[in-house]
Amino acid sequence: MEKLTTVILAAGFGKRMKSKFPKVLHKIGGKPMVQHVIRLAQTVGSDEIICVIGHEKEKVRQALASEPVMFAVQEQQLGTGHAVSVTEHLITGGTILVLFGDAPLLTPETLTSFLRFFEDGAYDAAILSAVMDEPTGYGRIVRSESGAFMRIVEHKDADEATRAITEINSGIGLFKTQPLKAALGALTNDNKQSEYYLTDAFEHIKNVGGKVGAFIAAHAEEIMGVNDRVALAEADAIFQQRLKKKWMLEGVTMRLPETIYIEADVEIGPDTILHPGTVLKGKTVIGAECEIGPGADIEDCQIADGVKVTHSTLIRSEVDSDSKIGPYAYLRPDSRIGKSVKIGDFVEVKNTYVGDGSKISHLTYAGDGEIGKNVNLGCGVVFVNYDGTNKYKTIVEDDAFVGCNSNLIAPVTVGRGAYVAAGSTITEDVPEEALGIARQRQVNKTGWTGKYAKKK
Repeated sequence: MEKLTTVILAAGFGKRMKSKFPKVLHKIGGKPMVQHVIRLAQTVGSDEIICVIGHEKEKVRQALASEPVMFAVQEQQLGTGHAVSVTEHLITGGTILVLFGDAPLLTPETLTSFLRFFEDGAYDAAILSAVMDEPTGYGRIVRSESGAFMRIVEHKDADEATRAITEINSGIGLFKTQPLKAALGALTNDNKQSEYYLTDAFEHIKNVGGKVGAFIAAHAEEIMGVNDRVALAEADAIFQQRLKKKWMLEGVTMRLPETIYIEADVEIGPDTILHPGTVLKGKTVIGAECEIGPGADIEDCQIADGVKVTHSTLIRSEVDSDSKIGPYAYLRPDSRIGKSVKIGDFVEVKNTYVGDGSKISHLTYAGDGEIGKNVNLGCGVVFVNYDGTNKYKTIVEDDAFVGCNSNLIAPVTVGRGAYVAAGSTITEDVPEEALGIARQRQVNKTGWTGKYAKKK
């Protein structure tokens, strides 16, 4: 195919969303709707992508700053035809594909077939349509007896016979450059909305002798536009259903998949089991043969093979193979957990490396630390890393043992093979293979209870 330029219409206000954010930035599968449309344009081989922005244009521009798109500004939202016309100075020829930034469910398979239909038929313009059981409110595609495209009739302008047609207009179109530019110049706003409609361009091109076709999408849901929060939830549910089906076909087991939420960029290895209530977000990568959940909330993490995570929250962290996290553990950003590590209930780890084979079984805080191999931190150990102004590092070397309810006042090092007695507050380094004891000697006052009771 000759040069393909994709124009994405993303300038609308989205009044029915009742939001301070532009409609196209509301998320489906963890990504703004317009980003899904950009990915689609890339997938089908677009040479250039132009995004038409208008309402809250700087927010949209900022959100798409890293995307390979050019921007055209529609200062006044005067209809879809007007929106495409503001891109004319950026269009240099070839085929023009028009997509909508609030229609994120169109699949690469359908769009590829639409492009092939356009090219094989040597059309000057083509519209993507769909067949709907309940087409009320949509413009209808009127065809001749031979099945050729004739025109688009809006629902409010249709007679009873036309309203009985179930093939509807999606607004998504393909055009040759010159017929499109000529049609845009001929558009009028002589309608109830006083807007310039791109759909009028198809009839204009046909009326001046151009060849116009209509291609039916395999599933009506693909052309669904999102105009309010109800539609946003419906679109997200459809996206989730597709994504989970993909991963299940790749060998991932999901228990009660309707309770699981997975974002678009997540990757999951085969023979992994996802239990109910699991949420996988961002660029999380889950290895093979893992068991995740129930109740796991994982964002932007790297999880190696054979890891088990139960009722826990993990954010921007790494967990190496065969480790167990939870229940009720919290891995905060920049935590790195080694192989065969146990991070147990109510343990919080932040910006800390935990070496292979170490165990932090319960009720412990390890922040800004470095923990060696085969270390045991007892119940209630605290890395005291913050003095109110600065944060300091705690180092516990290989094979060390830290007893219950001990405070390690950073900066401090517990040497290789050293022990810290339970209940100690360690303020100085403990040498290798030494026993560190930092607690007041116990004093028993005999007969105290009786004297206290009499006094009371």
